[in-house]
Amino acid sequence: MDWTSIVLHGKEANLGKYGYSRDHRPDKKQITLGITELADPINIPIGLTIEPGNTNDQKHFEKTYLQVKDRLKRDSLVIFDKGANSITNTAMIRADNLQYMTAKKLNKSDDRIISRFDEYNPLTIDAEKGIKGIKIQKPNSVNYLFFSKNLQKEQLESRARKILRQMHEAKAIQESIDYGKKIPKRFRINNLLIDVEYSIQTKLIELSDDEAVKLLEENIITGREGFFCLKSSKNLTLAEALLTYRKKDTIEKIFNSLKNEIEIKPLIVWTDNSIYGALIIGFITQLFISLMRYEIPELKHISTKFIKKALSNLTVTVDSWGRKVKTYVYSNFDAINMMVLRSNWGIS
Repeated sequence: MDWTSIVLHGKEANLGKYGYSRDHRPDKKQITLGITELADPINIPIGLTIEPGNTNDQKHFEKTYLQVKDRLKRDSLVIFDKGANSITNTAMIRADNLQYMTAKKLNKSDDRIISRFDEYNPLTIDAEKGIKGIKIQKPNSVNYLFFSKNLQKEQLESRARKILRQMHEAKAIQESIDYGKKIPKRFRINNLLIDVEYSIQTKLIELSDDEAVKLLEENIITGREGFFCLKSSKNLTLAEALLTYRKKDTIEKIFNSLKNEIEIKPLIVWTDNSIYGALIIGFITQLFISLMRYEIPELKHISTKFIKKALSNLTVTVDSWGRKVKTYVYSNFDAINMMVLRSNWGIS
Protein backbone atom coordinates (compact mmCIF):
# COMPACT_ATOMS: atom_id res chain seq x y z
CA MET A 1 0.00 0.00 0.00
CA ASP A 2 1.13 3.53 -0.73
CA TRP A 3 -0.23 7.06 -0.93
CA THR A 4 0.35 10.10 -3.11
CA SER A 5 -1.20 13.48 -3.88
CA ILE A 6 -2.51 15.01 -7.10
CA VAL A 7 -2.82 18.73 -7.80
CA LEU A 8 -6.41 19.98 -8.11
CA HIS A 9 -7.02 22.97 -10.39
CA GLY A 10 -10.73 23.40 -9.61
CA LYS A 11 -11.35 25.40 -6.45
CA GLU A 12 -14.86 24.38 -5.36
CA ALA A 13 -14.54 20.68 -4.45
CA ASN A 14 -14.58 19.98 -0.71
CA LEU A 15 -11.87 17.34 -1.15
CA GLY A 16 -9.43 19.99 -2.34
CA LYS A 17 -7.16 21.05 0.52
CA TYR A 18 -3.67 22.45 0.87
CA GLY A 19 -1.20 19.83 2.10
CA TYR A 20 2.20 18.24 1.55
CA SER A 21 2.51 18.16 -2.25
CA ARG A 22 4.31 15.23 -3.90
CA ASP A 23 3.88 17.13 -7.17
CA HIS A 24 5.90 20.06 -5.76
CA ARG A 25 2.98 22.50 -6.04
CA PRO A 26 2.33 23.73 -2.47
CA ASP A 27 0.55 26.75 -3.98
CA LYS A 28 -2.29 24.53 -5.27
CA LYS A 29 -5.03 22.60 -3.53
CA GLN A 30 -4.78 18.85 -3.91
CA ILE A 31 -6.38 15.50 -3.12
CA THR A 32 -4.65 12.40 -1.74
CA LEU A 33 -5.16 8.88 -3.01
CA GLY A 34 -4.14 5.49 -1.72
CA ILE A 35 -3.46 2.43 -3.88
CA THR A 36 -3.31 -1.22 -2.83
CA GLU A 37 -1.51 -3.62 -5.14
CA LEU A 38 -1.10 -7.39 -5.01
CA ALA A 39 2.62 -7.95 -4.65
CA ASP A 40 5.14 -9.18 -7.22
CA PRO A 41 4.84 -11.22 -9.41
CA ILE A 42 1.12 -10.38 -9.73
CA ASN A 43 1.35 -6.56 -9.52
CA ILE A 44 -2.36 -5.90 -9.98
CA PRO A 45 -4.04 -2.94 -8.18
CA ILE A 46 -7.05 -4.01 -6.09
CA GLY A 47 -7.91 -0.88 -4.10
CA LEU A 48 -8.28 2.89 -4.50
CA THR A 49 -9.11 5.37 -1.74
CA ILE A 50 -9.54 9.13 -2.10
CA GLU A 51 -9.22 11.60 0.78
CA PRO A 52 -8.88 15.39 1.24
CA GLY A 53 -5.53 16.89 0.28
CA ASN A 54 -4.46 17.56 3.88
CA THR A 55 -4.80 13.91 4.97
CA ASN A 56 -1.47 12.45 6.09
CA ASP A 57 -0.46 8.86 5.35
CA GLN A 58 -0.91 7.63 8.93
CA LYS A 59 -4.54 8.76 8.92
CA HIS A 60 -5.24 7.68 5.31
CA PHE A 61 -3.85 4.21 6.09
CA GLU A 62 -7.02 3.09 7.90
CA LYS A 63 -9.35 3.74 4.97
CA THR A 64 -7.00 2.05 2.49
CA TYR A 65 -6.44 -0.94 4.74
CA LEU A 66 -10.11 -1.48 5.69
CA GLN A 67 -11.05 -1.45 2.01
CA VAL A 68 -8.97 -4.54 1.20
CA LYS A 69 -8.34 -6.46 4.42
CA ASP A 70 -11.26 -8.90 3.92
CA ARG A 71 -9.76 -9.95 0.58
CA LEU A 72 -6.50 -11.06 2.19
CA LYS A 73 -5.72 -14.55 3.43
CA ARG A 74 -4.63 -15.18 7.01
CA ASP A 75 -0.95 -14.26 7.56
CA SER A 76 -0.79 -12.18 4.36
CA LEU A 77 2.02 -9.63 4.53
CA VAL A 78 0.96 -5.96 4.31
CA ILE A 79 3.82 -3.72 3.16
CA PHE A 80 3.85 0.08 3.47
CA ASP A 81 6.43 2.82 4.00
CA LYS A 82 7.38 4.70 7.14
CA GLY A 83 5.06 7.64 6.44
CA ALA A 84 2.10 5.43 7.45
CA ASN A 85 3.89 3.55 10.23
CA SER A 86 2.32 3.94 13.67
CA ILE A 87 1.60 1.73 16.68
CA THR A 88 -2.13 2.02 15.95
CA ASN A 89 -1.78 0.93 12.33
CA THR A 90 0.49 -2.06 12.99
CA ALA A 91 -1.76 -3.18 15.86
CA MET A 92 -4.76 -3.01 13.52
CA ILE A 93 -3.02 -5.39 11.10
CA ARG A 94 -1.98 -7.86 13.81
CA ALA A 95 -5.51 -7.88 15.28
CA ASP A 96 -6.74 -9.22 11.92
CA ASN A 97 -4.19 -12.09 11.98
CA LEU A 98 -2.14 -10.48 9.22
CA GLN A 99 1.56 -9.68 9.11
CA TYR A 100 3.20 -6.35 8.29
CA MET A 101 6.45 -4.92 7.02
CA THR A 102 7.29 -1.24 7.04
CA ALA A 103 10.22 1.14 7.29
CA LYS A 104 11.06 2.78 10.61
CA LYS A 105 12.25 6.29 11.36
CA LEU A 106 15.65 6.20 13.08
CA ASN A 107 15.66 7.47 16.69
CA LYS A 108 18.11 7.95 19.54
CA SER A 109 18.07 4.28 20.54
CA ASP A 110 19.05 3.44 16.94
CA ASP A 111 21.87 5.99 17.17
CA ARG A 112 23.40 4.03 20.05
CA ILE A 113 23.40 0.87 17.92
CA ILE A 114 24.69 2.76 14.86
CA SER A 115 27.64 4.10 16.86
CA ARG A 116 28.69 0.48 17.59
CA PHE A 117 27.35 -1.09 14.40
CA ASP A 118 30.49 -3.06 13.51
CA GLU A 119 30.62 -4.60 17.00
CA TYR A 120 27.41 -6.48 16.15
CA ASN A 121 29.23 -8.35 13.34
CA PRO A 122 26.86 -7.24 10.57
CA LEU A 123 26.14 -9.72 7.80
CA THR A 124 27.06 -8.70 4.25
CA ILE A 125 23.96 -8.74 2.03
CA ASP A 126 25.32 -7.16 -1.17
CA ALA A 127 29.07 -6.77 -1.41
CA GLU A 128 28.89 -4.81 -4.67
CA LYS A 129 26.64 -2.10 -3.20
CA GLY A 130 28.22 -2.30 0.23
CA ILE A 131 25.04 -3.36 2.03
CA LYS A 132 25.27 -5.13 5.37
CA GLY A 133 22.85 -5.48 8.24
CA ILE A 134 21.89 -6.81 11.67
CA LYS A 135 18.66 -8.19 13.13
CA ILE A 136 17.31 -6.81 16.40
CA GLN A 137 14.66 -9.03 17.96
CA LYS A 138 11.84 -7.25 19.82
CA PRO A 139 9.03 -8.93 21.84
CA ASN A 140 6.48 -8.61 19.00
CA SER A 141 8.53 -7.63 15.98
CA VAL A 142 11.96 -7.66 14.37
CA ASN A 143 14.02 -4.63 13.37
CA TYR A 144 16.32 -5.06 10.37
CA LEU A 145 19.01 -2.37 10.51
CA PHE A 146 21.00 -1.93 7.29
CA PHE A 147 23.97 0.11 6.18
CA SER A 148 24.51 0.90 2.50
CA LYS A 149 27.79 2.37 1.27
CA ASN A 150 26.10 3.64 -1.91
CA LEU A 151 23.31 5.29 0.10
CA GLN A 152 25.88 6.88 2.43
CA LYS A 153 27.70 8.35 -0.57
CA GLU A 154 24.47 9.78 -2.03
CA GLN A 155 23.37 11.26 1.29
CA LEU A 156 26.77 12.80 2.07
CA GLU A 157 26.85 14.36 -1.40
CA SER A 158 23.38 15.79 -0.76
CA ARG A 159 24.49 17.14 2.65
CA ALA A 160 27.57 18.70 1.01
CA ARG A 161 25.36 20.51 -1.52
CA LYS A 162 23.18 21.78 1.34
CA ILE A 163 26.22 23.05 3.24
CA LEU A 164 27.48 24.83 0.11
CA ARG A 165 24.03 26.33 -0.53
CA GLN A 166 23.75 27.64 3.04
CA MET A 167 27.23 29.14 2.83
CA HIS A 168 26.31 31.00 -0.35
CA GLU A 169 23.04 32.22 1.19
CA ALA A 170 24.80 33.45 4.32
CA LYS A 171 27.43 35.26 2.24
CA ALA A 172 24.72 36.91 0.10
CA ILE A 173 22.97 38.18 3.24
CA GLN A 174 26.22 39.32 4.84
CA GLU A 175 27.21 41.19 1.68
CA SER A 176 23.85 43.01 1.70
CA ILE A 177 24.39 43.98 5.35
CA ASP A 178 27.97 45.19 4.71
CA TYR A 179 26.97 47.39 1.77
CA GLY A 180 23.65 48.61 3.17
CA LYS A 181 21.60 46.89 0.49
CA LYS A 182 18.16 45.37 0.79
CA ILE A 183 18.11 41.71 1.80
CA PRO A 184 17.73 39.58 -1.40
CA LYS A 185 14.08 38.95 -2.20
CA ARG A 186 14.31 35.17 -1.77
CA PHE A 187 15.14 35.67 1.94
CA ARG A 188 12.28 38.09 2.62
CA ILE A 189 8.60 37.57 3.47
CA ASN A 190 6.77 38.72 0.35
CA ASN A 191 3.26 39.45 1.53
CA LEU A 192 1.64 42.88 1.29
CA LEU A 193 -0.37 42.17 4.44
CA ILE A 194 2.71 41.47 6.55
CA ASP A 195 4.97 44.31 7.72
CA VAL A 196 8.32 43.06 8.93
CA GLU A 197 11.39 44.92 10.13
CA TYR A 198 14.45 42.78 9.56
CA SER A 199 17.33 42.66 11.99
CA ILE A 200 19.77 40.10 10.61
CA GLN A 201 23.33 39.34 11.56
CA THR A 202 25.09 36.31 10.15
CA LYS A 203 27.69 34.32 12.06
CA LEU A 204 30.16 34.88 9.22
CA ILE A 205 31.50 38.04 10.85
CA GLU A 206 32.93 35.95 13.70
CA LEU A 207 33.79 32.73 11.82
CA SER A 208 36.27 31.86 9.10
CA ASP A 209 35.00 29.88 6.09
CA ASP A 210 36.48 26.68 7.54
CA GLU A 211 34.81 27.30 10.91
CA ALA A 212 31.49 28.04 9.20
CA VAL A 213 31.68 24.81 7.19
CA LYS A 214 32.53 22.87 10.36
CA LEU A 215 29.53 24.40 12.16
CA LEU A 216 27.23 23.43 9.29
CA GLU A 217 28.69 19.90 9.16
CA GLU A 218 28.03 19.42 12.88
CA ASN A 219 24.36 20.37 12.44
CA ILE A 220 23.62 18.80 9.03
CA ILE A 221 25.67 15.58 9.07
CA THR A 222 24.01 13.29 11.63
CA GLY A 223 26.04 10.07 11.51
CA ARG A 224 22.94 8.22 10.26
CA GLU A 225 24.00 8.62 6.63
CA GLY A 226 23.76 5.27 4.85
CA PHE A 227 21.62 3.62 7.55
CA PHE A 228 17.97 2.58 7.22
CA CYS A 229 15.74 0.30 9.26
CA LEU A 230 12.89 -2.04 8.35
CA LYS A 231 10.41 -3.41 10.87
CA SER A 232 8.24 -6.50 10.52
CA SER A 233 6.06 -8.87 12.52
CA LYS A 234 7.65 -11.69 10.50
CA ASN A 235 11.01 -13.19 11.36
CA LEU A 236 12.86 -13.21 8.03
CA THR A 237 16.48 -13.34 7.04
CA LEU A 238 18.11 -9.99 6.36
CA ALA A 239 18.21 -10.74 2.62
CA GLU A 240 14.53 -11.77 2.57
CA ALA A 241 13.48 -8.63 4.45
CA LEU A 242 15.38 -6.31 2.10
CA LEU A 243 14.15 -8.03 -1.07
CA THR A 244 10.54 -8.14 0.16
CA TYR A 245 10.46 -4.44 1.04
CA ARG A 246 12.14 -3.41 -2.21
CA LYS A 247 9.34 -5.09 -4.18
CA LYS A 248 7.07 -2.31 -2.89
CA ASP A 249 8.70 -0.04 -5.46
CA THR A 250 6.34 -1.42 -8.12
CA ILE A 251 3.53 0.68 -6.67
CA GLU A 252 5.57 3.80 -7.48
CA LYS A 253 5.37 2.71 -11.11
CA ILE A 254 1.58 2.57 -10.81
CA PHE A 255 1.55 6.15 -9.49
CA ASN A 256 3.76 7.27 -12.38
CA SER A 257 1.57 5.40 -14.86
CA LEU A 258 -1.65 6.92 -13.48
CA LYS A 259 -0.30 10.46 -13.37
CA ASN A 260 1.90 10.72 -16.44
CA GLU A 261 0.88 7.99 -18.89
CA ILE A 262 -2.83 7.39 -18.28
CA GLU A 263 -2.82 11.14 -17.56
CA ILE A 264 -5.34 11.51 -14.76
CA LYS A 265 -3.57 14.75 -13.89
CA PRO A 266 -4.09 17.62 -13.98
CA LEU A 267 -7.44 17.30 -12.24
CA ILE A 268 -9.40 20.26 -13.60
CA VAL A 269 -12.76 19.58 -11.95
CA TRP A 270 -15.16 21.42 -9.66
CA THR A 271 -17.03 18.82 -7.61
CA ASP A 272 -16.17 15.84 -5.42
CA ASN A 273 -18.14 13.53 -7.74
CA SER A 274 -16.04 14.70 -10.68
CA ILE A 275 -12.88 13.86 -8.74
CA TYR A 276 -14.19 10.38 -7.90
CA GLY A 277 -15.25 9.82 -11.51
CA ALA A 278 -11.93 10.89 -13.05
CA LEU A 279 -9.86 8.80 -10.64
CA ILE A 280 -12.07 5.69 -10.93
CA ILE A 281 -11.82 5.80 -14.74
CA GLY A 282 -8.04 6.15 -14.44
CA PHE A 283 -7.88 3.31 -11.92
CA ILE A 284 -9.93 0.97 -14.14
CA THR A 285 -7.63 1.81 -17.06
CA GLN A 286 -4.58 0.97 -14.94
CA LEU A 287 -6.28 -2.26 -13.81
CA PHE A 288 -6.71 -3.39 -17.42
CA ILE A 289 -3.09 -2.51 -18.23
CA SER A 290 -1.87 -4.48 -15.19
CA LEU A 291 -4.07 -7.47 -16.08
CA MET A 292 -2.62 -7.49 -19.60
CA ARG A 293 0.90 -7.45 -18.17
CA TYR A 294 -0.02 -10.35 -15.88
CA GLU A 295 -1.55 -12.42 -18.71
CA ILE A 296 1.14 -11.56 -21.28
CA PRO A 297 4.64 -11.75 -19.76
CA GLU A 298 6.15 -10.00 -22.80
CA LEU A 299 4.29 -6.82 -21.79
CA LYS A 300 5.62 -6.79 -18.22
CA HIS A 301 8.41 -4.32 -18.93
CA ILE A 302 6.70 -2.30 -21.68
CA SER A 303 5.65 1.21 -20.73
CA THR A 304 1.97 2.01 -20.25
CA LYS A 305 2.41 4.78 -22.81
CA PHE A 306 3.32 2.32 -25.57
CA ILE A 307 0.59 -0.18 -24.64
CA LYS A 308 -2.00 2.61 -24.65
CA LYS A 309 -0.79 3.92 -28.02
CA ALA A 310 -0.81 0.45 -29.60
CA LEU A 311 -4.38 -0.24 -28.46
CA SER A 312 -5.55 3.22 -29.56
CA ASN A 313 -4.16 2.63 -33.07
CA LEU A 314 -5.97 -0.70 -33.46
CA THR A 315 -9.00 -0.35 -35.76
CA VAL A 316 -12.00 -2.69 -35.99
CA THR A 317 -14.30 -2.46 -39.03
CA VAL A 318 -17.72 -4.15 -38.68
CA ASP A 319 -19.07 -5.45 -42.00
CA SER A 320 -22.85 -6.03 -41.91
CA TRP A 321 -23.61 -5.18 -45.56
CA GLY A 322 -26.79 -6.79 -46.92
CA ARG A 323 -27.79 -8.08 -43.47
CA LYS A 324 -25.22 -10.84 -43.67
CA VAL A 325 -23.63 -12.25 -40.56
CA LYS A 326 -21.44 -9.55 -39.14
CA THR A 327 -17.75 -9.87 -39.81
CA TYR A 328 -15.01 -8.00 -38.01
CA VAL A 329 -11.97 -6.71 -39.88
CA TYR A 330 -8.97 -5.69 -37.77
CA SER A 331 -6.30 -3.31 -39.05
CA ASN A 332 -3.41 -1.09 -37.89
CA PHE A 333 -1.63 -3.98 -36.22
CA ASP A 334 1.68 -3.74 -34.40
CA ALA A 335 3.69 -6.12 -32.21
CA ILE A 336 2.01 -5.02 -28.98
CA ASN A 337 -1.66 -5.12 -29.97
CA MET A 338 -1.07 -8.42 -31.80
CA MET A 339 0.12 -9.93 -28.52
CA VAL A 340 -3.07 -8.71 -26.81
CA LEU A 341 -5.31 -10.06 -29.59
CA ARG A 342 -3.61 -13.45 -29.64
CA SER A 343 -3.79 -13.77 -25.86
CA ASN A 344 -7.43 -12.79 -25.41
CA TRP A 345 -9.19 -13.81 -28.62
CA GLY A 346 -6.86 -16.27 -30.31
CA ILE A 347 -6.58 -14.00 -33.35
CA SER A 348 -3.57 -14.80 -35.55
